[in-house]
Amino acid sequence: MNLLCTYRPGRPTLEQLLRRIDDISTLPQVALRVMQVASDPNSSAADLKEVMECDAALSARVLRCVNSSAYALRTKITNLQQAIAYLGLKQIRNLAMTASVSELFKKEQQIGSYSRTGLWKHLVSVGICARMIAMRRKMANFEDAFLGGLLHDIGIILLDQYAHAGFREVVQQLRPEETLLETERRIFGYDHTAVGEKVAEGWKFPEELRQMIRWHHQTAACKGEAALLVACVETANVICTLKGIPAMGKNLVRFSQAAIAILQLTREDIAVLAEDLDRETEKSIALFQL
Repeated sequence: MNLLCTYRPGRPTLEQLLRRIDDISTLPQVALRVMQVASDPNSSAADLKEVMECDAALSARVLRCVNSSAYALRTKITNLQQAIAYLGLKQIRNLAMTASVSELFKKEQQIGSYSRTGLWKHLVSVGICARMIAMRRKMANFEDAFLGGLLHDIGIILLDQYAHAGFREVVQQLRPEETLLETERRIFGYDHTAVGEKVAEGWKFPEELRQMIRWHHQTAACKGEAALLVACVETANVICTLKGIPAMGKNLVRFSQAAIAILQLTREDIAVLAEDLDRETEKSIALFQL
């Protein structure tokens, strides 16, 4: 018998965990279709509208956010067609994904320093901060940076929900001298970035998004066109953590020289980003409540 493949209560192999997630279909099909349509360069606003109209509740939540103070509209937007025309496919995609992913956090869970509401606040904050960084670097795909920030730690919530006993052990064994990845690998044999990437692959997420999920703690390991986006997410992750918005309730990240170097950010740039983040998150409060 191959002992590595046997089931360990609360600590499934990566393959066992992925099968369990796949069986339960964590994200709704409408959200996955929204991602596919918005990522297809041949898609139109009508295509996205048609997909989203299959989920009236999702559409209503997106419209509520579009009409929030974050966008400061002079005239209320009353339908999806107007919303897509005003904000574009990628912003509507981001709002739809934010609304869908938020459902994973509805049932609160507190284990030591970790809470699901705390992780949700971290994900949205990192998305906002990553977009800020990308915009200030004048990157055309800044909305993709937001999505990468929003989903970078999707593996954490999946471990929490589908390998809960092992996840609880991870939280209980967190210590300052060890990163979260190191603790996860010690207990599970893999980490949340590997889980997130494999699930994102199964959900047919775009390649750049999968790279952001996989390498958001290791920009230097990302080779290819996604490296700039990965650097935005890793830097945003560090900034949010240092500002007291960590994923696990405590600071377990290391400053990434590789990410700072590829983005060509100075200490002053980072200080300004950290200061401006408060204003941006306050302006986007509706995102936290989707």
